[in-house]
Amino acid sequence: MDSDVSPVRIEPWSERDLPLLRAVNAPELMEHLGGPETDEQLVKRHQRYVDLSADRTGAGRMFRIVLRPEEVPVGVIGFWEQTWDGTRVYETGWTVLGGFQGRGVATAATRAVAERAGEARKHRHLLAFPSVGNGASNAVCRKAGFELLGEREFEYPPGNPLLTNVWRLDLEAARRR
Repeated sequence: MDSDVSPVRIEPWSERDLPLLRAVNAPELMEHLGGPETDEQLVKRHQRYVDLSADRTGAGRMFRIVLRPEEVPVGVIGFWEQTWDGTRVYETGWTVLGGFQGRGVATAATRAVAERAGEARKHRHLLAFPSVGNGASNAVCRKAGFELLGEREFEYPPGNPLLTNVWRLDLEAARRR
């Protein structure tokens, strides 16, 4: 999926990516996630992303999304381990800068991250939990081949009720295609 025909390339998250994390922390991009985080929270999140990307146990990876051919970082995506209904799975999430939305960037990056999660061969499923009100992210899941399982309510961040759609991608089936 991260081939020459893709409009994006995903690159492992690194120490130099804190400015990108700050850029995607904009109020309009965090609307469905409880609003922007403080700078202190962002610095902690950035370190978690750096640590996850250095991990070689298959716990997950975080990436910056780079738009081709401009070679400009335009977003964040990753996958990480989660327990869902008693089963270990990978979860994914992404944010694309406003000026680059509507161009297939998130869908291409989601396909690329699904490929990376599948290569880990650790968990069968990749799940995504976009807010039911986030039409764009739900469309990304549909276009990337995820199956809609239904709705579920979460608190995210803690204290903020969030009704999400539950989308699942079978990584084993995707590898066989």
